Amino acid sequence: MNISIISVGKLKEKYLKQGINEYTKRLSAYAKVDIIEVPDEKAPEQLSETEVELVKKKEGERILAKIHSDTYVIALAIEGKMKSSEELAESLDKLATYGKSKIAFVIGGSLGLHKDVMQRANEALSFSKMTFPHQLMRLILLEQIYRAFRINRGEPYHK
Repeated sequence: MNISIISVGKLKEKYLKQGINEYTKRLSAYAKVDIIEVPDEKAPEQLSETEVELVKKKEGERILAKIHSDTYVIALAIEGKMKSSEELAESLDKLATYGKSKIAFVIGGSLGLHKDVMQRANEALSFSKMTFPHQLMRLILLEQIYRAFRINRGEPYHK
Protein backbone atom coordinates (compact mmCIF):
# COMPACT_ATOMS: atom_id res chain seq x y z
CA MET A 1 0.00 0.00 0.00
CA ASN A 2 1.17 3.52 -0.82
CA ILE A 3 0.20 6.12 1.74
CA SER A 4 0.74 9.84 1.26
CA ILE A 5 0.25 12.44 3.92
CA ILE A 6 -0.27 15.77 2.22
CA SER A 7 0.02 18.60 4.68
CA VAL A 8 0.05 22.38 4.51
CA GLY A 9 3.09 24.06 6.00
CA LYS A 10 6.65 23.17 6.83
CA LEU A 11 7.37 21.27 10.01
CA LYS A 12 9.80 23.20 12.20
CA GLU A 13 9.63 21.57 15.63
CA LYS A 14 12.45 19.08 16.20
CA TYR A 15 10.45 16.88 18.56
CA LEU A 16 7.65 16.48 15.99
CA LYS A 17 10.17 15.66 13.25
CA GLN A 18 11.69 12.98 15.48
CA GLY A 19 8.31 11.40 16.20
CA ILE A 20 7.29 11.51 12.53
CA ASN A 21 10.59 9.94 11.49
CA GLU A 22 10.11 7.18 14.07
CA TYR A 23 6.61 6.26 12.88
CA THR A 24 7.57 6.56 9.22
CA LYS A 25 10.39 4.09 9.92
CA ARG A 26 8.04 1.71 11.77
CA LEU A 27 5.47 1.93 8.97
CA SER A 28 8.05 1.01 6.33
CA ALA A 29 7.50 -2.67 7.22
CA TYR A 30 3.84 -2.35 6.16
CA ALA A 31 3.55 0.36 3.51
CA LYS A 32 5.39 2.96 1.48
CA VAL A 33 4.80 6.31 3.18
CA ASP A 34 5.41 9.73 1.66
CA ILE A 35 5.11 12.97 3.56
CA ILE A 36 4.30 15.79 1.15
CA GLU A 37 4.45 19.35 2.39
CA VAL A 38 2.82 22.13 0.43
CA PRO A 39 3.61 25.76 1.29
CA ASP A 40 1.15 27.58 3.48
CA GLU A 41 -0.18 30.90 2.30
CA LYS A 42 1.23 33.81 4.27
CA ALA A 43 -1.55 35.84 5.82
CA PRO A 44 -1.99 38.39 8.61
CA GLU A 45 -3.62 37.41 11.91
CA GLN A 46 -6.89 39.24 11.21
CA LEU A 47 -8.53 38.18 7.95
CA SER A 48 -11.86 39.00 6.36
CA GLU A 49 -14.04 36.09 5.20
CA THR A 50 -12.98 36.84 1.62
CA GLU A 51 -9.30 36.71 2.59
CA VAL A 52 -9.81 33.43 4.50
CA GLU A 53 -11.46 31.94 1.42
CA LEU A 54 -8.60 33.12 -0.80
CA VAL A 55 -5.94 31.62 1.50
CA LYS A 56 -7.81 28.28 1.68
CA LYS A 57 -8.26 28.28 -2.11
CA LYS A 58 -4.55 28.82 -2.79
CA GLU A 59 -3.54 26.13 -0.28
CA GLY A 60 -6.22 23.85 -1.71
CA GLU A 61 -4.86 24.23 -5.24
CA ARG A 62 -1.40 23.22 -3.99
CA ILE A 63 -2.88 20.17 -2.25
CA LEU A 64 -4.94 19.09 -5.27
CA ALA A 65 -1.87 19.35 -7.52
CA LYS A 66 -0.26 16.58 -5.42
CA ILE A 67 -3.18 14.12 -5.69
CA HIS A 68 -3.24 11.59 -8.52
CA SER A 69 -6.56 10.68 -10.14
CA ASP A 70 -6.39 7.05 -8.93
CA THR A 71 -5.78 8.00 -5.28
CA TYR A 72 -8.34 7.45 -2.53
CA VAL A 73 -8.43 10.68 -0.52
CA ILE A 74 -9.19 10.98 3.18
CA ALA A 75 -9.45 14.59 4.35
CA LEU A 76 -8.86 15.31 8.02
CA ALA A 77 -11.63 17.68 9.02
CA ILE A 78 -13.32 18.48 12.30
CA GLU A 79 -16.70 17.83 10.64
CA GLY A 80 -15.59 14.40 9.41
CA LYS A 81 -16.60 11.02 10.78
CA MET A 82 -14.94 9.94 14.02
CA LYS A 83 -13.59 6.39 14.08
CA SER A 84 -12.01 4.21 16.68
CA SER A 85 -8.54 2.81 15.99
CA GLU A 86 -10.17 -0.53 15.15
CA GLU A 87 -12.58 1.15 12.71
CA LEU A 88 -9.70 2.94 10.99
CA ALA A 89 -7.85 -0.37 10.74
CA GLU A 90 -10.93 -2.00 9.21
CA SER A 91 -11.32 0.88 6.72
CA LEU A 92 -7.70 0.59 5.57
CA ASP A 93 -8.06 -3.19 5.29
CA LYS A 94 -11.19 -2.83 3.14
CA LEU A 95 -9.49 -0.28 0.89
CA ALA A 96 -6.60 -2.69 0.31
CA THR A 97 -9.01 -5.59 -0.30
CA TYR A 98 -10.89 -3.61 -2.94
CA GLY A 99 -7.75 -2.57 -4.80
CA LYS A 100 -7.29 0.94 -3.44
CA SER A 101 -3.52 0.80 -3.03
CA LYS A 102 -2.92 4.57 -3.15
CA ILE A 103 -4.31 6.48 -0.21
CA ALA A 104 -3.72 10.15 0.58
CA PHE A 105 -4.54 11.67 3.93
CA VAL A 106 -4.88 15.45 3.67
CA ILE A 107 -4.20 17.86 6.53
CA GLY A 108 -5.11 21.48 5.88
CA GLY A 109 -3.49 24.60 7.22
CA SER A 110 -4.55 26.62 10.24
CA LEU A 111 -7.70 27.82 8.46
CA GLY A 112 -8.78 24.34 7.35
CA LEU A 113 -9.39 22.84 3.92
CA HIS A 114 -10.96 24.53 0.93
CA LYS A 115 -14.29 23.17 -0.32
CA ASP A 116 -12.62 21.96 -3.56
CA VAL A 117 -10.36 19.66 -1.52
CA MET A 118 -13.35 18.43 0.48
CA GLN A 119 -15.21 17.69 -2.76
CA ARG A 120 -12.23 15.70 -4.09
CA ALA A 121 -12.03 13.69 -0.86
CA ASN A 122 -13.63 10.26 -0.81
CA GLU A 123 -14.23 10.64 2.91
CA ALA A 124 -13.65 13.04 5.77
CA LEU A 125 -12.11 11.81 9.01
CA SER A 126 -12.20 13.60 12.35
CA PHE A 127 -9.92 12.77 15.24
CA SER A 128 -11.85 14.88 17.70
CA LYS A 129 -14.18 17.83 18.05
CA MET A 130 -11.14 19.59 19.52
CA THR A 131 -8.77 21.60 17.37
CA PHE A 132 -5.19 20.35 17.09
CA PRO A 133 -2.20 22.12 15.53
CA HIS A 134 -1.92 20.81 11.97
CA GLN A 135 1.76 20.01 12.52
CA LEU A 136 0.91 17.80 15.50
CA MET A 137 -1.80 16.04 13.47
CA ARG A 138 0.87 14.56 11.21
CA LEU A 139 2.37 12.71 14.16
CA ILE A 140 -0.99 11.63 15.57
CA LEU A 141 -2.12 10.43 12.14
CA LEU A 142 1.06 8.44 11.51
CA GLU A 143 0.75 6.77 14.90
CA GLN A 144 -2.85 5.78 14.16
CA ILE A 145 -1.97 4.42 10.72
CA TYR A 146 0.82 2.38 12.32
CA ARG A 147 -1.61 1.15 14.98
CA ALA A 148 -4.10 0.20 12.22
CA PHE A 149 -1.53 -1.97 10.44
CA ARG A 150 -0.61 -3.66 13.74
CA ILE A 151 -4.28 -4.33 14.47
CA ASN A 152 -4.86 -5.75 10.97
CA ARG A 153 -1.88 -8.09 11.33
CA GLY A 154 -2.99 -9.24 14.77
CA GLU A 155 0.20 -7.84 16.28
CA PRO A 156 0.23 -6.45 19.80
CA TYR A 157 0.34 -2.70 20.15
CA HIS A 158 -0.69 -0.71 23.15
CA LYS A 159 2.08 1.79 23.79
